[in-house]
Amino acid sequence: MKEIISKWGKWMYWFTFSLAVILIYKTLDNFNEIGLWFSKFFEIIAPFLGGILISYLLYMPVKKFENIYGKVKKIKMIQKKSRVLSIATVYILALGIIVLMFKFIIPVIVESILDLVNNFQQYYNMAVSMINELPEESILRSPTVMNSINEAKNIDPMRYINVEKLTEYAQGVMSFAAGILDFFVAIIVSIYILAQRTQIIAYGKKVVDAMCKKNVAKNIDKYFHRGSEIFFGFVTSQLLDAIVVGVLTSIVMSIMGIKYAVLLGFMIGLFNLIPYFGAIIAIIIAGLITVLTGGPSQALWMVIIVTIIQQIDANIINPKIIGGTLKISPLLVIFAVTVGGAYFGVLGMFLAVPVAAVLNELLNDYIENKKIQNI
Repeated sequence: MKEIISKWGKWMYWFTFSLAVILIYKTLDNFNEIGLWFSKFFEIIAPFLGGILISYLLYMPVKKFENIYGKVKKIKMIQKKSRVLSIATVYILALGIIVLMFKFIIPVIVESILDLVNNFQQYYNMAVSMINELPEESILRSPTVMNSINEAKNIDPMRYINVEKLTEYAQGVMSFAAGILDFFVAIIVSIYILAQRTQIIAYGKKVVDAMCKKNVAKNIDKYFHRGSEIFFGFVTSQLLDAIVVGVLTSIVMSIMGIKYAVLLGFMIGLFNLIPYFGAIIAIIIAGLITVLTGGPSQALWMVIIVTIIQQIDANIINPKIIGGTLKISPLLVIFAVTVGGAYFGVLGMFLAVPVAAVLNELLNDYIENKKIQNI
C-alpha cells in the first residue's frame, strides 16, 4: 500500500511539474496577447486607480478639516456632518486653486515659453558672442563646450510649435477630452473612498487577520500605517514646499526685474521636488537664461539671492513643513535619488526618498529583532 502511495505521489509530482512547464511555455508563447490583456484591463480600471490616488492625496486635508468641524459643539449639525463637510471643503479649495492657476499663472508661463522659443536664435547668438570674447584659456572655450554650442545651433524650437505639432497637440487635447468621463468617475470614486474610509480600512484589516497569523497581521498593519504616513507626509510636504519656494522665487525675481520671472520661479519650485539635485539644476538653468536675458551681473545677483532662498527653505521652511516624517541620513537620500533617477527617471528621483525611508524602517526593525533574539 505504501509503495502504491509513493508511486502515486511521484506521478503527481511529475504531472504537476509538466503542467507548470506547459503553462509557462504557453504564457511566453502568448506574451503579446497577455500584455494586451493587462493593458486593456488597466485601461478599464484606470478611473478607479485614479480615484484611489486622489483620495490618498486628499486624505490628510480631509482628516484635518473633519477634526475642526468635529470640535464645533455649538452647532450639532456641523459636528454630525463633519466628514461630508470636510470632503466638500477640500474639493472646493482644490477646485479654487486649479481655477486660479489657469486664470493667472498658466497664461503667464505659456506666454514666457513662447517668447523664449521665438527669441531662441537671438539668445544663442548672444551666448556665442559672450563666449568668443572670453580668453582662449577659459574653460568655457574648451572643445567640449564649443562642440555643445555648435550642436545647440542645430536645435530648432519652432519645430515643436508648428502646424503639424499643433495638430498632434490638438489630438492630444481631444484624447484628454475623451478621458473627461474617466476623470469624473475618478472624482466620484475618491469621494466614496474618503467618505467610507473607516469601513474600507476595517474590512481590509479583517481580510489580513483572516489570511495571516496574528504577529504577521500585526506587522502588516504597522508597516502599512507607517508606510502611508511616510509617503503621504513626504509627497504632500514636498508639493507644499515647492509651491512656497516657487511663489517666493517668482516674487523676488519680479522685484529684481528678471525676465521670465514667473516661468523661472515655477521651474525652480518644480525642480525643488527632487531632493538635493533639483535645486542645483534649477539654479544653473535659471542662471544661464538670466545671463542671456539680463546680463552676467543680474544673473550673479539672481543666483546669490535664489541660493539664499534655497538655504532658508532647506534649514527653516522645509523642516517645519516635513517635520519628523523622514528620519534618514542625507547620504541615504542622495543614494536613493541617484538610483531612483537612473532606473525610473524624474519620477524615480522624487519617489525614491519615501521608498528608501520605508526600507530603512524595515531594516532597522529587522536588526533590532535579531539583536533581541541573539540575547
